[in-house]
Amino acid sequence: MSRTTFFEVEVLDSNTREQLCFLDKVEPHSTVGDIKSLFYKSYPHWYPARQALRLDPKGKSLRDDEILQNLPVGTTATMYFKDLGPQLGWTTVFFAEYIGSLLVYLLFYFRVPCIYSHRDAFTSSPHPVVTLACVCHTFHYMKRLIETIFVHRFSHGTMPLRTIVKNCAYYWGFSAWLAYYINHPLYTPPSYGDLQISYALLIFAMCEMGNFSINLSLSNLRGDGSRRRRFPVPSKNPFTWLFFFVSCPNYTYEVGTWVSFSVMTQCLPVAVYTFMGFVQMTIWARGKHRAYTREFRDYPGLRVAIIPLVL
Repeated sequence: MSRTTFFEVEVLDSNTREQLCFLDKVEPHSTVGDIKSLFYKSYPHWYPARQALRLDPKGKSLRDDEILQNLPVGTTATMYFKDLGPQLGWTTVFFAEYIGSLLVYLLFYFRVPCIYSHRDAFTSSPHPVVTLACVCHTFHYMKRLIETIFVHRFSHGTMPLRTIVKNCAYYWGFSAWLAYYINHPLYTPPSYGDLQISYALLIFAMCEMGNFSINLSLSNLRGDGSRRRRFPVPSKNPFTWLFFFVSCPNYTYEVGTWVSFSVMTQCLPVAVYTFMGFVQMTIWARGKHRAYTREFRDYPGLRVAIIPLVL
C-alpha cells in the first residue's frame, strides 16, 4: 500500500514577501481553488475570488482548476498572494450594464423633463422609426438580460469593483448619447425611408437570432458535464454555420446588429458606438482565436477571428 506524499504550502505577500500562511499536509490532488479556500479560513476578509496566487511575485496568476502536484514545485511550495480588491459576480455586472442602458434610453424616448425643451416634455416623435428604434434597443438589452440569467456560463466568476464603474459609464454614456439624437425633436428619418428601415430591420432580426444561437451553442458546449475541453463547431442550426469561417461568430452577429441599427436610424452616434464596439470585440475575438489555435492541433485552418475570410 503506497503512502500519500503531502505537500506544504507557504503563502507570502507578493509585495513585502512576508509570510501570511503556512499550510501543512495539503493533499497532492488539491487544486489552487482548494488552497484559496484554506487561505480564506485564516483571512476571512480575503474571500477566494479576491485572491490571486502566483508561483512568482510578478508572474501569471494560477487558475483555480490547476492541481498542486502538476505545478512546477517540490513538496514544499511557495506561492505569492496578491489582493485583487473587492469583486462582483458577472451576473451582477451584466445586470448593472444592461438594465442601466435600457432605462437610460427610455428616459430619452419618453422625453422626461430637463432633457429637451420644456414644451417637448413627455411628447412623442411623429416618425415611426423612432418608436421602432426604441423597440429594437429594448429588445436587444432584454435579450442580453435573459441570456445572462438562463444561457451564459461564465468562465471567470468575478470582476473587480472598480471595473464595473468604467463599464457602466461606457454603456450608459453611449446609450444616452445615441438616444439623445434618435429621440430629439429635430430628428429626421433615414434618406431612403421605409425601404432602408425595412432592410435594416430584417438584418437586425437575423443578427439577434444568430447571436442568441451562438450563445446557446457555447453554453451547451460548456455545460454538458464533460471535463474534456473542445472547440465549438457548427450544428444543424443554420445560424451556427458561421463557425465554419470564424472563431467568434457571437461577436460577428453583435457587430451586425449594431451596423443594422446604425443604418436603420442613420444616426452618427450609433455608428461611432458600433465602430468602438467592433474594435473591442475584434481584440477579444483575436485573443480567443489565438487561444484556440494554440490549444487544439486540429483546429480548422479556414477560420479567422471575427470577419469571414478577412479578419
